[in-house]
Amino acid sequence: MTASHSDSLVVLFGATAGAYGAKLGSDERELILLVWQVVDLHSKKVGTLHKSLVKADNLDLSDQCREVSGLTPEGLGKAEPLDRVLQQFSQLVSSDLKVLGRSSYTLCSDGQLLIRQVLHPETSKKNFLLSDCFYTFYDLRKEFHTCYPSSASVKDQTIKTMAEYLGLATDEAEEDFGVWQVKTMVAIIFSMLSEGCNHVFTEPETVKYKYETGPCSKSETVDSETVIRARGLPWQSSDQDIARFFKGLNIAKGGVALCLNSQGRRNGEALVRFVNSEQRDLALERHKHHMGSRYIEVYKATGEEFLKIAGGTSNEVAQFLSKENQVIIRMRGLPFTATQEDVLGFLGPECPVTGGKEGLLFVKYPDGRPTGDAFVLFSCEEYAQNALKKHKEILGKRYIELFRSTAAEVQQVLNRYMSTPLIPTLPTPIIPVIPPPYTIATGSIRDCVRLRGLPYTAGIDDILEFMGDATGDIKPHGVHMVLNQQGRPSGDAFIQMKSADKAFMVAQKCHKKMMKDRYVEVFQCSGEEMNFVLMGGTLNRSGLSPPPCKLPCLSPPAYAAFQTAAVIPAEAAALYQPQALLPTTRTPQASAAAPPAVTYYPAQAAQLYMNYTAYYPSPPVSPTTVGYIAAPPGAVAAAASATHTPILPQPGALVRMQGLPYNTGMKEILSFFQGYQYAPDDYNGLIQLSDQARSVLQAPKEWVCL
Repeated sequence: MTASHSDSLVVLFGATAGAYGAKLGSDERELILLVWQVVDLHSKKVGTLHKSLVKADNLDLSDQCREVSGLTPEGLGKAEPLDRVLQQFSQLVSSDLKVLGRSSYTLCSDGQLLIRQVLHPETSKKNFLLSDCFYTFYDLRKEFHTCYPSSASVKDQTIKTMAEYLGLATDEAEEDFGVWQVKTMVAIIFSMLSEGCNHVFTEPETVKYKYETGPCSKSETVDSETVIRARGLPWQSSDQDIARFFKGLNIAKGGVALCLNSQGRRNGEALVRFVNSEQRDLALERHKHHMGSRYIEVYKATGEEFLKIAGGTSNEVAQFLSKENQVIIRMRGLPFTATQEDVLGFLGPECPVTGGKEGLLFVKYPDGRPTGDAFVLFSCEEYAQNALKKHKEILGKRYIELFRSTAAEVQQVLNRYMSTPLIPTLPTPIIPVIPPPYTIATGSIRDCVRLRGLPYTAGIDDILEFMGDATGDIKPHGVHMVLNQQGRPSGDAFIQMKSADKAFMVAQKCHKKMMKDRYVEVFQCSGEEMNFVLMGGTLNRSGLSPPPCKLPCLSPPAYAAFQTAAVIPAEAAALYQPQALLPTTRTPQASAAAPPAVTYYPAQAAQLYMNYTAYYPSPPVSPTTVGYIAAPPGAVAAAASATHTPILPQPGALVRMQGLPYNTGMKEILSFFQGYQYAPDDYNGLIQLSDQARSVLQAPKEWVCL
């Protein structure tokens, strides 16, 4: 039995088959040794000192373990497994307490690692429960620093340094491994209890029994020193699975936020918020620990990232999530005509919803249209399991998918759908701005370099740092990141240098240089080769393979509607020139000078030095997202007359299509608009065209993307 103000301590020491000291538990190795002794805080008497070997599933001991502990696989092979040792521990502690005439106790260990990083994770993986005594313990290092403030910091304390501070004997060779540590810890405790100190053990460390769910508001302040990002999670992982992976560490209430991709599906990442920075630092030590057969990467993250995923502002969501300790299930694929009664009838009496209709939350677009998603609350795990058994059962004429969900996922899904704009109307004024004199390179001059094998987390700043002194030789807006079909980094990038000599020097200097934990290959190439890859072709040892389309693909830029007060992030303010992907524009008057190209973009974007160009290698598309800013009509007229360049007409210039089948291609879209094609002359007022581009538009049947 334990209590917050115990009359006894059980001094506990342990070792694993791997790392020792500050790295204890960081390598997932199993416990092989437990040593303990009961201490009566009032009479200052001690019980019997017990030492127990633990038989691990893997008896392969590290060199450090063999050297420090002196243990051998042969000796451990005769020991009892961990569950039996912990049973013996409880029985022997109870027996010693009776001898001392005491009834309650609290564990006391050298630091946090044995309890939080070894015992709790290992027992969780082996699927047996620890007794209540392992959820409350005293950290001897913290207690010692409280008693002796002039001693070393808690992080730098060890049993040996604490003993040396008190002038105690520190010859470890006199005792067996583990025995000396426990005896020394007991001597340190008695020194703290002496008349000169009179230390009182009153504030034990606690381990949470279970993860608590709850909502998170965007107005909350989240300390960046408490947040981590876990990557590589199985897609079906729930918040409880993640909490189990971090068993022994205290996660903040509602502190698990599963990340979703652009399609609203889980992407294998999660942001986890802990109660303090100490718990976060311990979580980082679990980098590449395993969840089942997968290893999980753990990195630092920021409070802003957590709020972006988990934070919400909707009162409806806050009210839905206000019921604590509920199991949340997400339903996907509901008929758009489904009502609350239909969903309750589908779930049936074997899995009652908490609060009936109040336990249902339908996800809708801003205009009130249903999305086919809903979230359901259940009061216990049994009801949730019964609901999950209905996965892919039929409601109406559709099968329904059911998944475990989290409060953070509810916020994410609602935020995503509620922020989806309705069909925007373009503002009348547009400022035409003459872009800086740069273009994507063409020709056979080898003044470009290709970077292959970049870390997927690498950005332009990482590339510039990787290039070092050669950064000054990069053309303005000359860095082009290649993204895959899902819009994620592909690991490739192209860089336009000021000359072929500069490109050669960079390729020689930076080839197979390390970026983060990967080496990057750097090859010299030409602008023509770069354009083939950016347009969807491939560049390999066999030479160039053209993009998978019959004719050059022309698409007018897609103008996104932003409000005047909107702030466009720097990474989204890329400057694109569709003309750079097509042959040089020719005007009907051969003798006339070609008018300058006009690009519409926010004024502050002109200050960008590098161009984060998002090209999708397959299928080929034109760069998109050309922003614009509003201006008075007079400014538009003045700009148009000054440049002699026609401005994109507003009425009916662009249309937005919703509800397209996922396999729709450009051929189907053009066929859909058959009969509404522009006449060739009409395009002159819309965008400058080359002869080849005009032929494409006149013969849409030949405009095919594979």
